[in-house]
Amino acid sequence: MTVATYQYVDLPDASVVTTRALLTARENISDTVAARAMMCIHGGAGFGKTLAVNTCLRALEPGEDVRKITFRARPTARAVRYELFTALDLAGEPPRHPSEFDRLLKTALAERPRTFLVDEAQWLNGEAFEYFRYLWDEPSTQLAIIFVGGAGCHTVLRREPMLSSRVFIWQQFTRLTPDEVLEVIPLFHPVWADADPEDIAFADSHAAHGNFRAWAQLTAHTRTALARTGRARVDQELLRWAFSRLA
Repeated sequence: MTVATYQYVDLPDASVVTTRALLTARENISDTVAARAMMCIHGGAGFGKTLAVNTCLRALEPGEDVRKITFRARPTARAVRYELFTALDLAGEPPRHPSEFDRLLKTALAERPRTFLVDEAQWLNGEAFEYFRYLWDEPSTQLAIIFVGGAGCHTVLRREPMLSSRVFIWQQFTRLTPDEVLEVIPLFHPVWADADPEDIAFADSHAAHGNFRAWAQLTAHTRTALARTGRARVDQELLRWAFSRLA
């Protein structure tokens, strides 16, 4: 469970900021894992869902066995089986027959408690979600599942009543409010630590719009601008140059 970059940008000196959403996620994830339950964290792209979940789950290790699974296309139940086989580091060749494959996975999941982080869950269809429910429902498995995805994840889950009714906690990530931006962004990176609050508000209203990924990208360009101009502090002229790279 590692985060190589901050919001998909290589951003030296960036800090993971304890936002209200992250604090809520920490509490929700801890409760879900303790209950061996399922939860869904959903929201728009770049709102900090994956980073927050990775951060919270890392805090539970090594006492908790966390396995991350990411889907980039709409998988079948067969594809989910193979992803789980890989995520669990099972030895040998994957079984050819579904029933044999299911027995193998259930046996492995009954060995000890585990938590699955299923990222990019908006790519899952009803069949894939149903397979996770099938494994979770098995009395012998000791499984907690954290689904993380965009709005489509929430929509598909809500359409599956057998699974939706079993989701222990739902949490939606939203944009940072203007007040949260002024509170959080100076702690996010040294570039903003001594910036004028009016300049931070200017950057948010013109470019970042409360989106953490956009803030990370803007910060990377702002660092470049500061280095090239030799300026000590952010100003609106410099920010306009950074905006031009985001258009």
